[in-house]
Amino acid sequence: MTILIAVAALGGLTFLLAVMLVVANKKLYVFEDPRIDQVEDMLPHANCGACGYPGCRPFAEALVTGKALPGKCTVSSDEGRAAIAEFLGVALGSEEKLVARLACAGGTNVALNRAQYKGISSCQAAALVSGGGKGCFWGCLGHGDCDVVCDFDAITMNEHSLPIVDIDKCTACGDCVEVCPKDLFSLQPVSNRLWVACKNLENGDDILEDCQVGCTACGKCAMDAGPDLITMISNLPVVNYSAMHNTREPIQRCPTGAIVWLDDEKGAIKGSQAKKIVRKGIRREGSS
Repeated sequence: MTILIAVAALGGLTFLLAVMLVVANKKLYVFEDPRIDQVEDMLPHANCGACGYPGCRPFAEALVTGKALPGKCTVSSDEGRAAIAEFLGVALGSEEKLVARLACAGGTNVALNRAQYKGISSCQAAALVSGGGKGCFWGCLGHGDCDVVCDFDAITMNEHSLPIVDIDKCTACGDCVEVCPKDLFSLQPVSNRLWVACKNLENGDDILEDCQVGCTACGKCAMDAGPDLITMISNLPVVNYSAMHNTREPIQRCPTGAIVWLDDEKGAIKGSQAKKIVRKGIRREGSS
C-alpha cells in the first residue's frame, strides 16, 4: 500500500510539473519571425561587425524588424544585398565601405632599427622591450600581429616587413586596430584617399636619420591644402575629411612622401617633390 501511494504521488507530481511546463511554454513563448533564419542564410556569415551589429544573426534580426537596411552590410556582394532587399521588400540603402588604413610607410627599406630584438615574433611582445628597437618610436615593428589576427586574409606582410591591406577582402572588423601596439591602424571610408602615412610626432629633419619617409612637420601640405582641410596638430598633419578632400595638391611638395594619395591600382602615390628613396637597411645595436 505504501508503495502504491508513493508511485501515485510521484506520478501526480510528474503530471503537475508537465502541466506547468506546458502552461509556461504558452505564456512565455516569444514569436520569432521565420524570415530571420532565411535572411541570415543570405548573409555572408562573416560575423565581422562591420555593419555595427555583433554578428550576422543580430543583423538579420535588425533587417527583418526594419531597424537596418541591407546596404549596411559592406561585406556582401551587390547581388547579395539586392536579393535581401527584394526578399524583405525594403529599400536597398547604402553604406560606404570601411577599410583598415596603416599610418606608417617605414618598412625595412626606408627605416632603421637601433637595436636587435630577440624574442617572441610579436609586435606586442617587442613593444614591451624598449618600444621594440625601431629608430622611430611610432613606427611599425613589422612582426605581423595584424596579419595573424586577420581572419579574412586581408593583411599580408610585404618584403619590407610592412603590412599591406587588401581592400577587397577587408571587412573592417577592427581586429588589426586592436592588436597593433603602436595604434597605427584605423578604419576609414574607402573614399579617404588623401592619407598621412606617418605618426611621428617629432619636429624637424632628425627623424630622417631613422626613417626616410617620416613626416618632418614642415607644414607644406597644410599650406597647399584647401581651407580647413589639413591642420598641424602635435607636429603631424591631420586631414579633415568633412572638408573637400578629393585633391592631390597637398601631397605635391611633401619632401619625404609622408602624405600620399591612395590609388586602388597603383597603391600609395607620392608627390612630385618627394625625394628618391635610398635603401639603408637595418642598423643593429653596436654597429656604426
